[in-house]
Amino acid sequence: MKWKKYTLTTTTAAEDLVSATLDDIGIEGVMIEDNVPLTEEETKGMFIDILPELPPDEGVSRISFYLDDDENADAMLQKAKEALAELAQFTDLGACTIEESETEDKDWINNWKQYFKPFTVDNILIKPTWEPVPEEHKDKLMIQIDPGTAFGTGLHETTQLCIRQLEKYIRGGEQILDVGTGSGILGIAALKLGAGYVFGTDLDENAIDAVAENLASNDIAGDKFDVLQGNLLSGGPDNQTEEETRAVQEKVGFEKYDVVTANILAPVIIGLVPEIPQHLKKGGVFITSGIINTKEEDVVAAFQAEPSLKIVEINHQGEWVNVTAVKE
Repeated sequence: MKWKKYTLTTTTAAEDLVSATLDDIGIEGVMIEDNVPLTEEETKGMFIDILPELPPDEGVSRISFYLDDDENADAMLQKAKEALAELAQFTDLGACTIEESETEDKDWINNWKQYFKPFTVDNILIKPTWEPVPEEHKDKLMIQIDPGTAFGTGLHETTQLCIRQLEKYIRGGEQILDVGTGSGILGIAALKLGAGYVFGTDLDENAIDAVAENLASNDIAGDKFDVLQGNLLSGGPDNQTEEETRAVQEKVGFEKYDVVTANILAPVIIGLVPEIPQHLKKGGVFITSGIINTKEEDVVAAFQAEPSLKIVEINHQGEWVNVTAVKE
């Protein structure tokens, strides 16, 4: 199927009005592109670690929408033009020009799979479920992952940094807490390396199904890895209350984990530093990554300010950093 793409150039001030006008005539989905910088509140709420570098905001916005080429796209476009002309009598729409292009309908849900190939982290082979085991890696410890559309593949440097730390600190039978578990790759790696049990938390409810599917792909019993949708910290993008947070903390449990992993973002890790010690056993290990090198000093300072944690390792891979600490 082919789709016609129409892009309207207007003003940032008119974005909401134009979007609502298009919705009123039956164009239900639009894409907005502008150079309006994120506010401090938006940045905080989204846990954004690396802000996009945008050119100066000149008040110009590009609003795109798609129409099915098999239907009467021309009639709908004319309807849109008439609605915009009426709106222009009451508000400044800027240039109000419309560009037309054409795009093929693709299987966006599965197209990404062509880029996910087997790879290794030391003696561990990580591969998607649909790829065969490469002959040269048949002797390696294998982890099969299907991240779906919501989570990462494990190829990122931060995941590899955490897996290498798990290799170093797991001896057998450990209780693991995986904060921000996602596809479950770190927890599954821990179990494959000999850990006894994993408890994962994530803000995204899709993590529950993703972990269950990946456990089955790796022939791991479901009772080895439990997942809870929830946040160990109050606030954040889920606006979790203090009462809800306390309930999550109690379900996670206190002073019961040998290893805690958190491959998230620097601001979240900084918030977790004073929280995690109460969940760790004495001598337990807190493995963190997701830290861009420009945030390393901030994260290290947070660890140094927590008297119950002692940094034992700081590792780098590309632009990314791992900080590992032990509970004293």
